[in-house]
Amino acid sequence: MKNIALFSILFLSFFCYSQETEPIQTDRPDQTETPAIVPKGMFQVETGFSFQKNKQNNNTNTLPSTLWKYGVNENFELRLITEFVSKKIEDSTVSGLNPILIGCKIKVSEEKGIWPKTSFIGHILIPNAASSDFKSNYFAPEFRFVMQHTLSKKMTFSYNLGAEWNGISPEATFIYTITTGYSFTDKFGSYIEFFGFAPEKDKANHSFDGGITYLISNNFMLDLSSGIGITNNAPNHYIAIGFSFRI
Repeated sequence: MKNIALFSILFLSFFCYSQETEPIQTDRPDQTETPAIVPKGMFQVETGFSFQKNKQNNNTNTLPSTLWKYGVNENFELRLITEFVSKKIEDSTVSGLNPILIGCKIKVSEEKGIWPKTSFIGHILIPNAASSDFKSNYFAPEFRFVMQHTLSKKMTFSYNLGAEWNGISPEATFIYTITTGYSFTDKFGSYIEFFGFAPEKDKANHSFDGGITYLISNNFMLDLSSGIGITNNAPNHYIAIGFSFRI
């Protein structure tokens, strides 16, 4: 009974506090990151499971991918990415932890007129912080500039530009995302998005996706999304489900 009472008190405290804060803003489920910074002193977790069908008999499942964030102040957040994956190629399956990424998000500017709300995100891949089958050879950076325009009380237009390295080859892969978000109600949101990756020495691949979010409280959100490849060298399709919370 004591444990139940304690849990009830903690839950009510969390729920009541969540009503006093702005609704949570997350970097999932789309590929476009938000320029919003986690509120100072708050810890935010964004996690999800995805199931992706690649070409031929090749699947990649993420079980799960988690972004851990902490708001240092109104202009800066710390970030950690952990990702457990299972890859099936033909009749062989390999599972384990991808290299961990650590980094930060820095606010660049607020939205003003045609100038978007802008932040910079940077991470560094730690090559040996991974399962043996997924270790990389080198430390590798990734970065992107994230921008957002408010079109109305219900609609936003966002886009990201950046590049990433895989820790194995020296070539960069350039990244772009373009998305439009629309809020049906205070609880239900949606988005549609185009995104792509352009390796230095290979053809770019492009995909389209969309999804919905449901805000249970200002500090807890559920999401569901799915996407398809547009070009022949992109993954065939994927589906993902996840949740995010902050304390």
